[in-house]
Amino acid sequence: MRITRLRIIGAVVSVLLTAAIIRLAWLMFMPWETAHQGKAAIGRPVVQQRSHRLLLDTGRGDFVDRNGLALTGFSYEALAIFPYPQGGKPRGSGRDLNALARIMGISRQQLQQKLDGAQSPEFWLEAGSSMPHQLSAAQLKELSSLKLEGVAVLPYRSHTDEFGLHIQAIGYISENPQRMADHYNKQLNNGKATLREKTGGGGLEMSLDTLLRGTGPVYASSWTDAAGNPLKGLGLTMNRPSNPMYPLRVETTLSLPLQAELERQALAAGLGKGAIVVLDARTADILATVSLPVMKDVASPELFYDGAANRAVRAYTPGSIFKLVTEAAALEAGVADEDEVFHCDGEYGHYGLSCWKEGGHGAITLREGLAQSCNIVFAALAEKLQPQQLERTADKLGLGRRIGWNLPKGDHEGALKGPLRLLWEEESGGVFAKDTIGPNQNLRTSGALARTGIGQQDVLLTPLQGANLIVTLLHNGKVAEPRLVTGIRYANGQKLAGLGRHVSLSAYGQISPSTATALRKGMEEVVTAGTGQRLQGKAWKLAGKSGTAQTGAAGTGNHQWFIGYGPVSTPRYAVAVIAENRPEGSANLAAKVFGGVMETLAAWEASETDRLP
Repeated sequence: MRITRLRIIGAVVSVLLTAAIIRLAWLMFMPWETAHQGKAAIGRPVVQQRSHRLLLDTGRGDFVDRNGLALTGFSYEALAIFPYPQGGKPRGSGRDLNALARIMGISRQQLQQKLDGAQSPEFWLEAGSSMPHQLSAAQLKELSSLKLEGVAVLPYRSHTDEFGLHIQAIGYISENPQRMADHYNKQLNNGKATLREKTGGGGLEMSLDTLLRGTGPVYASSWTDAAGNPLKGLGLTMNRPSNPMYPLRVETTLSLPLQAELERQALAAGLGKGAIVVLDARTADILATVSLPVMKDVASPELFYDGAANRAVRAYTPGSIFKLVTEAAALEAGVADEDEVFHCDGEYGHYGLSCWKEGGHGAITLREGLAQSCNIVFAALAEKLQPQQLERTADKLGLGRRIGWNLPKGDHEGALKGPLRLLWEEESGGVFAKDTIGPNQNLRTSGALARTGIGQQDVLLTPLQGANLIVTLLHNGKVAEPRLVTGIRYANGQKLAGLGRHVSLSAYGQISPSTATALRKGMEEVVTAGTGQRLQGKAWKLAGKSGTAQTGAAGTGNHQWFIGYGPVSTPRYAVAVIAENRPEGSANLAAKVFGGVMETLAAWEASETDRLP
């Protein structure tokens, strides 16, 4: 009987202890709102004092370049400070506190103020920054011998490098409660997301946001009693998601060293606003995409978003680079041939159009007109065409529509399901303004058709489309979708999805190989005898087309363009450069930057410092 009673008592005690342990674990690992649903608010301050959490890693997926170099996701050791009650037992010995002050480069008084002011867990921040200070090897060695309560060295993982490269095509993350409410309502309701959680705000960070969010963050937790004193035996604990397959890793087509070098060159050349796009001429994969001004974490929202804008996919007036499309349309329609002779005396005689060359070019063939970028030739050529012929040829060449890699609704790539557009902010551009083509529209008599033929009026084109136009001509009219991501992998390296190369078919078919050949020869002549002669004498023989576009706004200058490829003998790179708002009459900065890009690529291949294809 006595033994039975003892067994019953023991069983009851075991059940109570088990329940207490389960409750303690619940309080520790679950968010406050989940663990205390239905409890009176009066209990909140007491429980909050028992656990202090510090975010170590958001758990968000990261990006790497084509060779596995990190574009996001940087791990290092940082110093963390947890709250500690004042007026009681000191955090540690005076010797250790003095040593900590010395190691961190501040006075003992400043250290004491910092420790006393810690009301919640915090990292020791880099001077003038919101990022935790990265501890050096020497600091880590000295800190390992200190014994201080509420001071610990912890692993920290930053999604971005504050002092590194910020690529607009990759994008950024930020707190956006409205976006969280719109897109993650289910997760908010079941406690798997919060309105304060950072979400993709641009570029791939936004288009792949649902995949990148992962399964949850990693925290360090410090347990104290109600008075704030550390609970002996518990110390610091780490709680992390249990799924080992996350976070994901996104493999991009970019070359980080090339991206960094081209950004440096562009800034040194004085490219204040503009973009550079470098495509693999064989595949249309995006090797680099520079957008200026650079993206910085600045206090001014206006300045931040100006830098965050991806100008590589923003549509601009193209000016004379559009003459490639006008010539293609004329050759396809059979209304002209390369040897047809035009006469340029400097004035078109209609609509206020004139040639850039005072006095004109005299008798000039279509082939020569492209090389010399003669406005009179191409205004006359455009007026031989129907508006639909010009617009449909542009569509055949991948213009006037979004051209970046796209997975339509209903299609699959591995575990990925459409619709998915990687460059979601890409603008489509266009040839004519909406509703201007029709039987009642006066495009011809108003001069709009002539101005369209020289890349003005309502024509809009993105740098990405410009570079891809070159790839299309190199492939005899076959239009590819420029790709920025090749695959997505789980944390253990297993592939989630491979993103294959896509072609972009036009409803109107494609241009003929003979037309593509004529345009390539014309671009070669631009460099050998035309407006691009400054590009002679480079490491490679180059070809391309320059352009100067009026912005239509007084005092804003012109947009300067250059699109082209190299080396001519075996084309490997297609490049587009735009320099915004350049002074009227100034030398074409875009052509200068284009030449620098090609010299960098030639040197890169010669040195084999980067494994570009």
